[in-house]
Amino acid sequence: HGLRAEHYNGVNLEGAPVSTGVEANAAVAWDNQDRETSSRWSGWITPTQTGEYHFRLASQNGYRVWVDNRLVVDEWGVGDAPALTTGAVTLQANHAYAIKVEGVQRAVRGEQHLVWSTPASNGDDAVAAAQQADVVIFVGGLSARVEGEEMRVQAEGFAGGDRTSLDLPAPQQRLLERVSAVGKPVVFVLMSGSAVSINWADAHVPAIIEAWYPGGQGGAAVASLIAGDYSPAGRLPVTFYKSVDQLPAFTDYSMAHRTYRYFDGEVLYPFGYGLSYTSFSYANARVSNARLRASGTVTVSVDVTNSGAMDGDEVVQLYLTHPGVAGAPIRALTGFQRIHLARGEARTVAFTLRDRALSTVDETGARRITPGQVDVWVGGGQPGARAGLVPASGAATQFRITSRATLPK
Repeated sequence: HGLRAEHYNGVNLEGAPVSTGVEANAAVAWDNQDRETSSRWSGWITPTQTGEYHFRLASQNGYRVWVDNRLVVDEWGVGDAPALTTGAVTLQANHAYAIKVEGVQRAVRGEQHLVWSTPASNGDDAVAAAQQADVVIFVGGLSARVEGEEMRVQAEGFAGGDRTSLDLPAPQQRLLERVSAVGKPVVFVLMSGSAVSINWADAHVPAIIEAWYPGGQGGAAVASLIAGDYSPAGRLPVTFYKSVDQLPAFTDYSMAHRTYRYFDGEVLYPFGYGLSYTSFSYANARVSNARLRASGTVTVSVDVTNSGAMDGDEVVQLYLTHPGVAGAPIRALTGFQRIHLARGEARTVAFTLRDRALSTVDETGARRITPGQVDVWVGGGQPGARAGLVPASGAATQFRITSRATLPK
């Protein structure tokens, strides 16, 4: 039982192995060791189902896999970029096949293990589990193995680390739709390092949690959130577009239609967006000076009240708009404060603005303070919302700059 393992110094499986033995799987993990090693595992597998199997070594370094004496996947020369390439082979149930796996271990820490999918890995088990459940928690999205630069990712929606689609990967989307069709309440926990165009989920799934890459305590944090142990207060640090078709081409280096500051279309979820189990109201937005020179300062204040039924945090966001100033963004986040308010509690939140906070960047790259009206929005997100989204609470005010200045770089 297990695989014969041979471990070598150097990355080319050369010379005599420094250790041998029988191991349960083709797997190795290391930490705080500057590795330049390689390993070979060989043995037999006996499938329990007839059909197509896919094999790969989950690894940050190169690997190759033979099944039935055939090289089914060769990623030996990938360097230090994670590869997701799998090798497909058709196997007969209850027939023993030779298997050999080779892998390189390079860098201070890492982990490798052989993984495979069976012909029955079609989601039927997930649908069956949903049918027996009271609530479905569907965890999906992207991982660091597909998001990055100069990566060997060959899959629909990806091209070498770039993304040609912002959609949820097609197999996950199909499974989410199948599980949702069971009719049980669904919580979609989306894990990613960037925006994902989850348009179908927005329309059909009653609860969506963006968990990003949450780390070792991510499961506990998400479980506590779902249980209502605390009220969420995270806000999106990026825009979630409806489609990659809304974005300019990679070769267009202008800022037009890029980021929330210059994009004038309708997005799925705007920068700064986020829901809460409680609610907050804003009132009495005001400025310390209705008119100020370029060298002056102005303080923007607003009264924030937790008007809901639960204690919670609010992220108070301050946006400025400079109407009529060439090259100025539609609006720009100029400050934010995260505050905790008990149920029914009110607090005054203030932002003091000067020089760079009052400026814009012109077409030559110069940062200038320009005379004119400045519109102020202070709230729990950007003003306005598309149909289907609860608009962020907030309040507006304004002030006027009466002189100009050019700021140092």
